[in-house]
Amino acid sequence: MRNLQSPRPPPPQPDPPVEPVAAPPGPQHLVAQQLLAVALQRHKLPAADWHEEWNGLAPFDASARPVLEYLLTAGFLEQDSGIYFIGEQAEKRFGRRHFMDLTASFTAPPQFTVLHGRTEIGHTDPALLVEEREGPLRLLLAGRSWHVTYVDWRRHRVFVEAAESGGVAKWQTGTVRGLSYRLAQAMREVLLGADPAVGLTRRAQAGLVELRETEGRFTHPEATLITRNGGDVRWWTWAGFRANATLTAWLADAVDPLQRPADSYVRLRHDLTQEEWAQARSKPRKEELPQVSAAAVRGLKFSAALPDDLAISVLAARLADTDGADAVLSERTRWESEPV
Repeated sequence: MRNLQSPRPPPPQPDPPVEPVAAPPGPQHLVAQQLLAVALQRHKLPAADWHEEWNGLAPFDASARPVLEYLLTAGFLEQDSGIYFIGEQAEKRFGRRHFMDLTASFTAPPQFTVLHGRTEIGHTDPALLVEEREGPLRLLLAGRSWHVTYVDWRRHRVFVEAAESGGVAKWQTGTVRGLSYRLAQAMREVLLGADPAVGLTRRAQAGLVELRETEGRFTHPEATLITRNGGDVRWWTWAGFRANATLTAWLADAVDPLQRPADSYVRLRHDLTQEEWAQARSKPRKEELPQVSAAAVRGLKFSAALPDDLAISVLAARLADTDGADAVLSERTRWESEPV
């Protein structure tokens, strides 16, 4: 007998990720960490075939040789009778708490779980719980405000009750990385009139109307805008932090050298003419990488196990977004003569 049942529908496909996951370039600091960690674990690392520990796979192939040589020169590794072993500098720099800093590749601050009764609302940064402010402590989570009634510091839990308003939020700690090109471009599209494919609260709808009236002035559907307000000249790229940092390096003659790249714009020289701008755009110095501060180098984990120039190049490569910068340069630019 034929089966007259309707065929089973295919399983629903998961939604695509907001942004693709890609490994960052330049893992030389982790190469240094792995070399030291293996020497610590095995108590010795054969000098002749050390790369066989990782089957010769990149980045533990010949490209790791400069890192290994620096570890030996700087005293992080010592060599005797064809064997590498942990050196005095590694003991001084990473030896505390049983080499905990060396054996943990990634560290992160604790997150506190926020509970309304037995219902988990979300997580919050502990910095919000210790900041001094007037009045009761209130958090903004799950689209509404919550009044903090008790903090269990030992178990990392925060107990709350619903509040009418006054909540605060903090989404990011540590070094600010900025928005990606894709996210900044999505913001531009929304400011130009595209409606997000999600349900919006009345508060969000009112905020979106206000943003389109204020920030929307700096967008154009067919070009990027350059605005001049007195001595403040801004190129509204909506390209994200990394692409704007890359453009700042590529167009160094046209940009304000005393600036920190933003997510939505690049500040240009106050005396820049349209002719100078056209010339700079026509010959971008694409061999240049974004500048890296000394503080950023110190923030790179295991940077102490790398020579300074290599640590800087690792961070500069990770900061750059050449695809986003190229996409912005391919667009037309429109100069706004009137101050905004």
